[in-house]
Amino acid sequence: MGGANIKMKIIFLTQTEVGILGNSSLLCLYSSVLLTGHKMRPTDLILNQMVLANLLVLLSKGIPQTVAAFALKYFLGDAACKLVFYLHRVGRGVSLSTTCLLSIFQSIKLSPSNSRWLELKVRSPKYIGFFCFLIWLLHFLLNIIVPLEISGSLNSRNVSVKRRSYGLCSTLIPENFMRELHAVLFSFVDIICLGLMLWASGSMVLFLQRHKQRIQHIHSNSLSPKPSHESRATHTILILVSSFVSFYFLSSILTFYISVLVNPGLWLVTMSMFLASCFPTFSSFFLISRDTRVLQFCSFCWERKKNIFPICSHI
Repeated sequence: MGGANIKMKIIFLTQTEVGILGNSSLLCLYSSVLLTGHKMRPTDLILNQMVLANLLVLLSKGIPQTVAAFALKYFLGDAACKLVFYLHRVGRGVSLSTTCLLSIFQSIKLSPSNSRWLELKVRSPKYIGFFCFLIWLLHFLLNIIVPLEISGSLNSRNVSVKRRSYGLCSTLIPENFMRELHAVLFSFVDIICLGLMLWASGSMVLFLQRHKQRIQHIHSNSLSPKPSHESRATHTILILVSSFVSFYFLSSILTFYISVLVNPGLWLVTMSMFLASCFPTFSSFFLISRDTRVLQFCSFCWERKKNIFPICSHI
């Protein structure tokens, strides 16, 4: 079991480092695009906020959990535990909501011009910034209760109240009524966002189906018609949404199992964090592979390097 724990720790450490690197690179790219306005797309602001939230998830839980796994098991005090759990919950919620916003925006964008969504289709890009701000504000307020229940590890405290240990920190075990109230409160936004994502994804799938039939009809004599930019962007968002939903449900199942246990083992907690960090890590490199501006940016940097260091370019 010790060997399995070491392997899991190494995998989790690698995932955290790779995820932080990928999201940091994307955050620099989207921030520079938003500041300069060069080749800016309507979805760049949403993607920028999603990447920022994913980076917050990895930084708030990935780094402390990795340090705890390899070094000090109980090194966070009460204030640090409260901050870590609060930022993790906010980042996770914003990541969910911005993924939902991205799918809804793309679904509206693909709606027919003669439909009842025409006015919303025209005006929606103007409200992206407002909705991104509203999402952050909502989750900052919604998770304000989290620091009230979180404190340092059980090993660093001498209390008589019932608490559940999460290795780094511990949390109060609430009464049945409060537990149900918290579950409803934290699940309400998640259920709404997941429902909207499924609806938007269904709309996009229908669009792709109709678009494919139309393209096949128009290019019946063509060997390989080139996919449109909208179809490529829609495929990207659909893959992001489906991967988020898959990782979300797997993580939720394990989180529910851990919540049933009074003192879950470190392996279960680490596995739960691994699943929770899968989407932030996967989405960053998936977006890098799909965004043509990344390749253009790398080519630009390489050309500048050759101009600055002409001797090195021949080595």
